[in-house]
Amino acid sequence: MTRIAVIGAGITGVTTAYALRKQGYDVTVLERHRYPAMETSFANGGQLSACNAEVWNNMATVIKGLKWMTRRNAPLLFNPMPSWHKYSWIYEFLKAIPDYRANTVETVRLAIAARDNLYQWAADEAIDFNVEKRGILHVYHSRHGYESGLKVSELLKQGGLERTAVGNDEIHAIEPALQGTYYGGFFTPSDATGDIHKYTRGLAAACEHHGVQFMQDIEVHDIGRDGAGFRIAASSVAPGGAGDAHTLQADAVVICAGTGSRRLAAMLGDRVNIYPVKGYSITVNMDDEASQAAAPWVSLLDEEAKIVTSRLGADRLRVAGTAEYNGYNKDVRADRVQPLIDWTRRQFAPVDTARVVPWAGLRPMMPNMMPQVRPGRQPGVFYNTGHGHLGWTLSAMTAQLVTDLVQGSIRVS
Repeated sequence: MTRIAVIGAGITGVTTAYALRKQGYDVTVLERHRYPAMETSFANGGQLSACNAEVWNNMATVIKGLKWMTRRNAPLLFNPMPSWHKYSWIYEFLKAIPDYRANTVETVRLAIAARDNLYQWAADEAIDFNVEKRGILHVYHSRHGYESGLKVSELLKQGGLERTAVGNDEIHAIEPALQGTYYGGFFTPSDATGDIHKYTRGLAAACEHHGVQFMQDIEVHDIGRDGAGFRIAASSVAPGGAGDAHTLQADAVVICAGTGSRRLAAMLGDRVNIYPVKGYSITVNMDDEASQAAAPWVSLLDEEAKIVTSRLGADRLRVAGTAEYNGYNKDVRADRVQPLIDWTRRQFAPVDTARVVPWAGLRPMMPNMMPQVRPGRQPGVFYNTGHGHLGWTLSAMTAQLVTDLVQGSIRVS
């Protein structure tokens, strides 16, 4: 059979492996962790959010970001220490501002198209991932923010997404657990939430059941041509076997390695200018009935605080947000976690925050905020990476798109 090597076992790598296997390819997934979904697909905000498809490339975001740099607890933290990677990325980010409208509309379309695949695969493989199809509610504290949201709604509508403007009373009717008064908001009933880690692990198990091979605890350090195909050189990073050499022959390679894709692309002669943008989350473990009753079931996005929520079953609440430009640093900083806890206490005071699990992950972001789904310079090389904050939302569609590219150039044998 035609062997395809997929590098990376996060949500994009696992969905890609699944889509390729459905078309009859012999698929091997290489992953540097012991298990799938151990980095950015571990504890994200949980939203399947076409309504959050607006790309960040506009002057209003740039101005807001500059103001936030003076606040320690702001949603954005930017380390000004110079690096060519960071500043080349910022330059390309600014260059992409003229494409803001077109890229937002295209992202919405991808997000809507991804839903059918994601839900169908979960149904086919009986994956329980705490899905809640209750919609997503954006809330705004000010008139200015709300009016900006009206403009975004027009772009979302062009992409095929309908969301409804709501007032303060309607906000509280949609999610009675919310406290406080809001200027207004928007409700997108077609969006949903769930546990990305459970989904990815469930789909990975299904992949194995269907014959996909997983090579884990493996670090890829070279990809080279070998006749018509590729020779992938890797070494074990497992305790007790660290440094052991492994080699894989493949007819084609699909790079789905998140923030690691930039390094792998360079081995293949391609430039994929992904930058790691750190995001934080907390998982509030709600052990008592009072907390469970006081927590929201409808997913929220507080536009001013840039914080989102997802209910993960009866006893967990995921709260996530912030963007940190600080290189490949995955440290969990207390001063970035505390605003998430404080926000939770303000919005849902009865919820017990005694048992909170913090987490940080690196979003793989391209300067234009668009996923890279394309062939490489060399025949047999493909990319499905760079999804930024919408990896889960887009993954089931981009997996199909990259599978279509593979099918267009490499036949199953």
